[in-house]
Amino acid sequence: MSTASPSPALEVKGLSVEFPTRRGILTALSDVSLTIERGEILGVVGESGAGKSMTGMAVLGLLEPPGRVSSGEIRIAGKRTDNLSDDEMESVRGRMVGAIFQDPLTSLNPLFSVGQQLVETIRLHSDRNRTEARVHAVNLLKQVGIPGAEERIDHHPHQFSGGMRQRVVIALALAGNPQLIIADEPTTALDVSIQAQITTLLRRLCREQGAGVMLVTHDMGVIAETADRVAVMYAGRVIEVGAVEDVLARPKHPYTRGLMGSIPALGARVERLTQIDGAMPRLNAVPPGCAFNPRCPEAGSRCLQVRPTLMPEGQGAVACLLHDGGVA
Repeated sequence: MSTASPSPALEVKGLSVEFPTRRGILTALSDVSLTIERGEILGVVGESGAGKSMTGMAVLGLLEPPGRVSSGEIRIAGKRTDNLSDDEMESVRGRMVGAIFQDPLTSLNPLFSVGQQLVETIRLHSDRNRTEARVHAVNLLKQVGIPGAEERIDHHPHQFSGGMRQRVVIALALAGNPQLIIADEPTTALDVSIQAQITTLLRRLCREQGAGVMLVTHDMGVIAETADRVAVMYAGRVIEVGAVEDVLARPKHPYTRGLMGSIPALGARVERLTQIDGAMPRLNAVPPGCAFNPRCPEAGSRCLQVRPTLMPEGQGAVACLLHDGGVA
């Protein structure tokens, strides 16, 4: 008799996030749908303000008030979490979903050793006693590549370099053995050589732990090296999703093509890199129709009136009228 396959690490369906203000309701995310399988890394890319980090915060249940999930569903390893109370989400964070943020110093308490913080986290999410938790903490530090883990476990965050602090934060994210990890710009504050080490480590641990990873970044190089699939966001919507090699080599949405064209290629001699004119619209100034239409070189009359939905296209999906009836 066949057994049912495990639920994806993350399923987001029709997610919308609103911020009520005195001047009306601002929609930060609109109808976002994503799936991350266990052991898979999904890269989420786009300009600042596209909604990448907002999606991660919504999944973690850490939206700043008065922000709220207005519609849609979030399921982590099959468990619906968007309708949980703050207290119920406390038990989900760490145990089911871990987080790695951009600046490790904001994730680590400078007053306590990394060992104290790891042991406390492990004990919170398991039935290990203090001695067992310390042994597990040492093993986690070894797993993420901290040399001399038996001694370094008693050191404080300021005694580690930036790259080593980020490894400690990854160990903290793994301490509860979560099925999902939200990594929000985890390499931005690091130099290039350390970035490569961290992305390699993240990819290896993802495979070994069987955890899904949502990798939020603006760096297409990090996506190319680390992710299995990529979702491109613009103005609070997913506009293209597909396998990394397909999206990088054959982008379907004009915005994605602009992003790819703005990356210099080794060995290629060009007069100018591609530039996307204009800027991401403010939440209170998203144009009707396709939100990208004021900046799109291929926009037609339909683009000013019809907002495209994400439609299957080849092995991926794209939200563009060029692939859904034409722009005229």
